[in-house]
Amino acid sequence: MKSLMIVALLGIAATAHAAQFYEWVDEKGVKQYTQQPPPANIKNVQQKRLGTNVIETSGQPYSLQQAVKNFPVTLYVTDCGDLCKNARAHLAKRGIPFTEKNPQNPEEMAAFKKLTGGVMEVPMLTVGQLKTLKGYLASEWDDALDQAGYPSTAVPGAKPSATPAAPAPAPPGK
Repeated sequence: MKSLMIVALLGIAATAHAAQFYEWVDEKGVKQYTQQPPPANIKNVQQKRLGTNVIETSGQPYSLQQAVKNFPVTLYVTDCGDLCKNARAHLAKRGIPFTEKNPQNPEEMAAFKKLTGGVMEVPMLTVGQLKTLKGYLASEWDDALDQAGYPSTAVPGAKPSATPAAPAPAPPGK
């Protein structure tokens, strides 16, 4: 009996989005829940209002979380001027979280050379294991990011997170 009432209440709650309902006991002693007022001969009536059901989220949308998990973005840049600035701005405009690396840093140089075959060409973008793009061409970057499931524009109110590159060490003797 209790499970039947729970099912009935859940059914009412699901359909009564922010609606009012009535709780009352009929002449047989059975508790009733309805959206319509009870018959006039019922004396103990409680009028209730269901609130809205809101799921609070903080952080990134699920689709972006999945793209970041499956295809993390790494941007290899140096102080290459406008080209590197445009590359960063492009990722920021789309709201893409990325890790920024400086291939002039000795700790990152070996991995960079392995990716590029020893050619020092920046900016370079890696989108997980999916793509490695040398140089900056917005249409190619958009295609790779779209294929990985990243949003085409930043989520309103979200700030892209970039893990900054470590600065390249000063040359010896300076």
